[in-house]
Amino acid sequence: MAEPRRNAHDGRPDERRDVRPAPGGSVRRGAGEGDAGAGVGEDVARLWAEVVATARRTVADGLVVGTSGNVSARLGDLVLVTPSGVPYDRLTPADLTGVDLTGRQVLGTLVPTSELPMHLAVYRTTDARAVVHTHAVHATAVSTLVPELPLVHYMAAALGGPVRVAPYAPYGTDELAGNMLRALAGRSGCLLRNHGTVTYGATLDQAYDRTAQLEWMCRLWLTASSVPGLAPTLLTEAQVAEVGERLKGYGQRR
Repeated sequence: MAEPRRNAHDGRPDERRDVRPAPGGSVRRGAGEGDAGAGVGEDVARLWAEVVATARRTVADGLVVGTSGNVSARLGDLVLVTPSGVPYDRLTPADLTGVDLTGRQVLGTLVPTSELPMHLAVYRTTDARAVVHTHAVHATAVSTLVPELPLVHYMAAALGGPVRVAPYAPYGTDELAGNMLRALAGRSGCLLRNHGTVTYGATLDQAYDRTAQLEWMCRLWLTASSVPGLAPTLLTEAQVAEVGERLKGYGQRR
């Protein structure tokens, strides 16, 4: 067990700072559990910085407007998640917001995103370590037109195959979370009808990259479909599955 930090003024243990992941990733809290920015473990602080950076990236890349969309990451039994209604460019280390897998808030004082049920549903049923939810324009447009994104490009393989559209349900509800899980079966991303996108991954970068790929494929299909008198050629599921096997060996070896 790590030695308690010492108070700089009198040498006594500073229990206010004892907020860090315990073995297995759970969170121990000291007397100052509501003081999110003070004394969290280095791993938690670093991951929160990545969550904020990813959330800001969704705005910079035009995947969300204002405070729409949300981002989370899991460390053991702790889920760090963007708070509700706070512009991402205003988030600081002191705004760290964390819940356990039941949704009970264990870090911070800001209210977690209203889409928390979706995030927790992903973490409870998959091996995800990061979730990105956006209101990307082209993806949302596609969600209103078809029950599944047509196989217009082989990068559908990066999300596990044909990307499904989850039936509409009000935001922030268990019904929406359930619809999302069914659309995600065997996939790492889906569309939410008249709403947006959800993707997950082993890292925030991977979850974000899958979101960006999904938005790009939706834009591609909409563009190709808009040519009068012509329809885009589509790949078969077998062709996409073949690419999925090839992608397993893609990239640099470490």
